[in-house]
Amino acid sequence: MYHKTLPYRIFSIFNYILLVTVAILCLLPMYHLLMVSLSSTSSANAGLVTFWPIDLTFEAYTRTFENVNFLTSLKVSVERTVFGTALALFVNAIAAYALSKDTRVFRARNIYLWYFVVTMLFTAGLIPNYILILKLGLLNNLLALILPGLVTVYNIILLLNFFRTVPKEVEEASFMDGAGHLRTFFAIYLPISMPAIATIALFTMVGHWNAYFDGLIYMKDAEKLPLASFMQTIIVANNMTGFDVSVVVNKSQRTIKAAQIFIGALPILLVYPFLQRFFVKGVVIGAVKE
Repeated sequence: MYHKTLPYRIFSIFNYILLVTVAILCLLPMYHLLMVSLSSTSSANAGLVTFWPIDLTFEAYTRTFENVNFLTSLKVSVERTVFGTALALFVNAIAAYALSKDTRVFRARNIYLWYFVVTMLFTAGLIPNYILILKLGLLNNLLALILPGLVTVYNIILLLNFFRTVPKEVEEASFMDGAGHLRTFFAIYLPISMPAIATIALFTMVGHWNAYFDGLIYMKDAEKLPLASFMQTIIVANNMTGFDVSVVVNKSQRTIKAAQIFIGALPILLVYPFLQRFFVKGVVIGAVKE
């Protein structure tokens, strides 16, 4: 029988208290934003809102969803996140599968692997990237937000190490049944590697959803800005050109900004719990294998 000693119980209690405290501190800002967005104009301006909404109202959300530019930028962000994540998972997984083979199967493996690793150490910089997007004719195009970050070497290495944990006997059995590399990849490796795939998907989704700077430099039309770039222009830069005067009249900017920030963070908060159970396993297995 395994008995927990008194020091172990004290240590566990201390850990639980610490983790609960950190969790509360992380959630409090979002909770406060929600309360501010649900409060009246006068209460928000006076700084009276703390843990409960004062004079409960949904006007900030009504005004926000009446803004066509906000809805358009939300649509752009959803398209960017969905298509960007799907393409990134496919490209990175295919590359990781090839690089997970030894030199007897893939003779040029080490050359390609070092080629990818070098890109982690040296980058071209902002100006060459902009010139490349310009020459490819991708300015003001959704692909300009997706293609530059399509291949992520860290994600490839994570998947590569995970693929190398798959028993060789499983792959050999697939080949004996007449399957090729492509069918083996989709039928064997992808289902087994769901923890790593979910981890990479979470990283990629958060990166696409929160990215704002590339939208500012690659998009010329306001209606093609992703949500993060749109909110940066009206919240950080304090530029209210995205709103009609009739929409913001008699309404506190603070409540509208709180509503927009909360809506912008909500999708990731809703998706994360479904992927969280894969997160630790995917990172640990992909990180410790050489």
